[in-house]
Amino acid sequence: MKYSIVVPAYNEKENLPELLSSIKEIMNSFNEKYEVILVDDGSTDGTREWIKASLEKYPFLTYIRFRKNSGKSAALQAGFDHANGEIIITMDADLQDDPAEIPKLLAKLEERYDLVSCWKEKRQDPISKTLPSKIFNATVRWTTKVKLHDMNCGFKVYRREVVKNLKIYGELHRFIPVLAAWNGFSVTEVPVKHHPRKYGRSKFGWERFFKGFFDFLTVLFLTRFKYRPLHLFGGIGLLFSLLGTIILLYLSVLWVGGVRPIGNRPLFFLGILLVIVGIQFFSTGFIADMIVSGWFHTERVFYPLEEIDGIYLKQSGEIPDQESAGKTSGGEVPERGS
Repeated sequence: MKYSIVVPAYNEKENLPELLSSIKEIMNSFNEKYEVILVDDGSTDGTREWIKASLEKYPFLTYIRFRKNSGKSAALQAGFDHANGEIIITMDADLQDDPAEIPKLLAKLEERYDLVSCWKEKRQDPISKTLPSKIFNATVRWTTKVKLHDMNCGFKVYRREVVKNLKIYGELHRFIPVLAAWNGFSVTEVPVKHHPRKYGRSKFGWERFFKGFFDFLTVLFLTRFKYRPLHLFGGIGLLFSLLGTIILLYLSVLWVGGVRPIGNRPLFFLGILLVIVGIQFFSTGFIADMIVSGWFHTERVFYPLEEIDGIYLKQSGEIPDQESAGKTSGGEVPERGS
């Protein structure tokens, strides 16, 4: 299987016939085997019935349905888990992504990139969506140093090893380029056409900002402190303890100088509180570090291998067997765990 196209869909029945026909027209021009994995995220608009009646018309279609609406991240992860292609393409089902842009994305991928994301340069959405999106993207660019204009665009092309090393949950689909870059994969973007919605209604809601904010904190923690939590909690604890100690030393100097009493001052209680909270933060970080250390000794730890002795590893961290390695280079590959 050369290509797998993953399409999450929630109440997009009216858009599916045109979308699948457009995908079929574009993908047939490549003369490569492909599949379309439609993940129905608990739709209630008759999507299931339409798909059941249309499976013979679209032999390339694989249909996955959730028992209930579980969100885009879960839908993408299900698609990734069932994808068989060497190259995975994701796109939304609302017809705002244009399948005609797929050749452009694939051409960019061949420039030795692992993930190509789309940039809706002229976005056909109301300002209530575009303005918050610009603020979100600017914030993520500044904090993660991943220089993409549109992090959350659902139209992307991946090499297989990228999606097999990602676990998407919650609202983490918004941060896929960040997670991929953190894992050592090369990420870029290309500008594409963006169409206004034809049918149905947008699933955008303001509650997504609150979910996205907390998942943003999750991403920052995963990309910077996952394997060294003491650096985060210990740093905060050290800062609080230092401030508390400075306050207490200041009050001690006043007491030695004859300024009394100091025990009933609010500043005195603030100093004590900062020291206690600082110790608690440091203790939390130390415990988290011990947990991570124990996990390292009991689980197989991921490290982003790309090749061994010139042998390219299609899936990072997976050591090829001796037989396949010998056919490739004639050399020996280290034993697993060595």
